[in-house]
This record gives sequence, C-alpha cells and structure tokens, in this order.
Amino acid sequence: IRLFDTAPYYGYGLSEQRLGYALDSLHADDAVISTKVGRLIVPGIQGEPSGDGFAVNGRRAVFDYSRGGIVRSFESSLRRLRRGSVDILLLHDIGRETHGERHEEMLKLALDEALPAMAQLKASGACQAIGIGVNEPQVCLEVMSRFDLDCILLAGRYTLLEQQAAAAVLAEAARRGIGIIAGGPFNSGLLANAEAPGTTYNYQPADAAIVQRARDIYAVCATEGVDVGAAALQFPLAHPAVVAVIAGMRSPAEASSAVARSRAPIPASLWHRLREAGLLTIGAPTP
Repeated sequence: IRLFDTAPYYGYGLSEQRLGYALDSLHADDAVISTKVGRLIVPGIQGEPSGDGFAVNGRRAVFDYSRGGIVRSFESSLRRLRRGSVDILLLHDIGRETHGERHEEMLKLALDEALPAMAQLKASGACQAIGIGVNEPQVCLEVMSRFDLDCILLAGRYTLLEQQAAAAVLAEAARRGIGIIAGGPFNSGLLANAEAPGTTYNYQPADAAIVQRARDIYAVCATEGVDVGAAALQFPLAHPAVVAVIAGMRSPAEASSAVARSRAPIPASLWHRLREAGLLTIGAPTP
C-alpha cells in the first residue's frame, strides 16, 4: 500500500499528524500522499461537541476557499505530515449538498481563488497534481468544464451498489484525461461485511430500499461464492477513467483484508449474474 489519502478535516488534524509520524518512522519516502484544502482547523471551545463526529476537544473546522486560506491550510498540512511537498492536493467538499444556498458563492470562490492558488502550488513543485475531493457528481461536472484538473476523488458514487449517478462524470473525465480516484467502495460500510449488509450509507442510517438492494447484491455474490467486499473493491477499477480505489481501514486486520480482497479471484459469471438481476448499469465495465 503506497497511496494514503488524508485531510485536515479528518480528526481536526490528527489524521495528518498520525500519518506523518508513521511514514516518517518507516522512512517511507516513496509513499504517495493525497491531502486536501478548503477547511482550516481553528481553536474550539473545550468540552463543546464538534458536531462533526470527531472525539477531539479544543478544535473545530471552518470552510475557507480564499487564496490565503488555501495557502495557510496547505502549510499547516505540510507541518503535520512532516513533508516538504505532497503528491496530490484536493479541494475538499464543494457542492450544493454541502453548502446549500451558498453553493454558487462558494463555487465562485473556489474557481476564482482556491483552484488558482492550488495551481500555483503545483507550478512551484509543492504538489504534483490538483483536483477536487467530493461526494457530489454534479459539482464535478460544473468544475471540469471551467478549470483544468488532474484528478477527482469521488466518494461513494461509483460503486458496486450504484453507478448511474457518476456515469456522466466518468465519461467526461475520460474525455478530458482526468483521473478518477474512487473513494468509499463499500458505501460507508454497507458492503464491507463479508456476511451481510451493514447499516450505514452515505454516513447515515441506510433506508429500507438501499438495504434491500445491498441484500440482493449479497445474495448474488453468495450464489457465486464471492466475498461482496472483494467484488466491491475490484469493480470500480474496471472503468478506464478510474486510476485508484481507496478504502477506509481502521485496523491492521482491515488493511490485510483489503489487500486480500484486491487479489481475490472473481469469476466473470458474477458480473453476468449481477447485470441480469439489474444490479449493474448496462454498459458499466467489469473486471
């Protein structure tokens, strides 16, 4: 494993700190690091819940897509990561679902200040590639036509569970030569368990229709004797626009499981059965 994706937002800096310490201790100079800008980590009120689900006291995150905010965020990330540069720099969580009525304002700021600042960092050699890291397909289409990106981290939208939402994004990315990093292949844990579907989707409790679709996928995989997690991890990579798949791992056991799943043999008949059952979009490439 040589690609590590992190962000200031994750644990309010703890993810970057821990990754930097681990890679520095291992002298892993060949690691490919992807981090993000767009939020600043600032002091919070001690003992006050963050609202983001992180058990971290005294810190909070605020959106800042200004040119100065991007530079400050990046410089803070380099200190936490113990690095002089990173490989991939992504603008984090732009999109209408995230910002609601402020979407147009935030998008304009991203296009006018954040992305140009990131392009300057790339030109200086501080990073090798720039892009956006989002969960929303529509904003990918809005940005691709208006700014030159190297890559897009799209989480949870091109998976074994769902493909249609990301179809236009992947087609446009392939046309423009933009690499897609497929995040969230297990859809927030829904497809992670080897035995049965999980209970969460999009970081929320899954509704009945989504759970039923997941059960249908599990049933087909069981017929073929295939671990759903292996199929979920391998499926996105079959698309020509997808250059990498990243899966969240929270323990040595999960890291070992991901490696094993990435190598597990999967019969072509599985993809045929899933397509016959209406569980794969017509035309979606398969391994």
